[in-house]
Amino acid sequence: MTKRIGVIVLTALLFLGTITGCSGSNAMAPADQDGAQDAAHDTMINDSGAASGKITLKVWAEEAQHSTVQKMIDSFIEQYKGQADFEIILEAQADSGTRDVLLGDVQNAADVFSFPDDQLSAMVAGGALAPVPDAQKVSDEMVAEAVAAATVNNTLYAYPMTADNGYFLYYNKNYFTEDDVKTLDSILEICEENDKKFSMELNSGWYMYSFFGNTGLTMNINDDGITNNCNWNTTEGSIKGIDVAEAIVDVISSPGFVAQPDGSWVAQAADGEVIAAVSGVWNAVALKNAWGDDYGACKLPTYTCNGQQIQMASFTGYKMVGVNYYSKNKEWAFKLAQWLTNEQNQTLRFVEQNQGPANKVAAASDEVSKVPAIAAVIEQSRYGVLQRIGNSYWDACTTFIDGLLAGNTGRAQLQEQLDKMVEGITER
Repeated sequence: MTKRIGVIVLTALLFLGTITGCSGSNAMAPADQDGAQDAAHDTMINDSGAASGKITLKVWAEEAQHSTVQKMIDSFIEQYKGQADFEIILEAQADSGTRDVLLGDVQNAADVFSFPDDQLSAMVAGGALAPVPDAQKVSDEMVAEAVAAATVNNTLYAYPMTADNGYFLYYNKNYFTEDDVKTLDSILEICEENDKKFSMELNSGWYMYSFFGNTGLTMNINDDGITNNCNWNTTEGSIKGIDVAEAIVDVISSPGFVAQPDGSWVAQAADGEVIAAVSGVWNAVALKNAWGDDYGACKLPTYTCNGQQIQMASFTGYKMVGVNYYSKNKEWAFKLAQWLTNEQNQTLRFVEQNQGPANKVAAASDEVSKVPAIAAVIEQSRYGVLQRIGNSYWDACTTFIDGLLAGNTGRAQLQEQLDKMVEGITER
């Protein structure tokens, strides 16, 4: 994965350099100048400065979102009818793969597309994103954290769309009170007493970060945007790496804990085996159906580490809509991207897809605050950080936790495994 993405980005950069070096022109100009000139015969400029006549735009969105996105496209065409003859093509593209597909063939990719914030840096480095022209207006309308997630070197490169791509605690209110779910110790104790389970995909670096994130230990990406620095194996300080490792072992050792993939526990929640879990908003509807009025959600609990209660951390995530640097109808692409992420359509996305808005007004509505999962992910975001990590992080974390789950939990073994994990995370 790392090598493949690196090659794609490098190829994109070399390709952009070739265009600029050969033509000596502004790199913002579409590469297919002949095509652009031909299209100009069929278009005029309307009063807003955007081209009129025949306007073709390709939009990428997750297939599960198509019914909602199509409504947004239809209302966009209605809003601007008479200003152009629109042909807007909606295609299925999983957000998780947008970066690779876009950078693989940027000139034939969509004009407008959605993607998660952790793909932003590679897209910018590959020259695939056009900077947002109305950046101040967008920044004023969106929550600050979502704006920061869409920004590189003080330039806004995308329109924030959602602010809910993180994780938190689900719990069954038939077993837990609001006080019970404040600490992981009490959650596990109640699970043990009732012969039930607390579930977490612990061997995923995304979720494992929750134990290391608020301890004072550090892990982040270097300035090269590829490699990481990390001191999770430190033997100094009030909380050492081995303190965190031993805390994780204590959790694993509880009969009330089960480590399993995120997709596995929902069916177990429905049949009553799992009564608490760490996950995200994508499971909210299934949990509501399973638990009914007993469905609860809140920020992650604290856990015991070296005699202290440490608030569990999280990676925060946002989704956004970008405009292709090489769109032949860039002015209209910007208008459409802004339309897909305005207050009205973020509210529509919330109502139909249960996605948390990044728009300030939409996010502050009473309807949003009444949805436990969305309220929980917003609350947990106060204890989280943006996911900005080099790819060597993931496998190293999985190997570390797999070792603990296999029983390699002696103190000397823990330090050795911490050292190996950090070596893997910081691999160059």
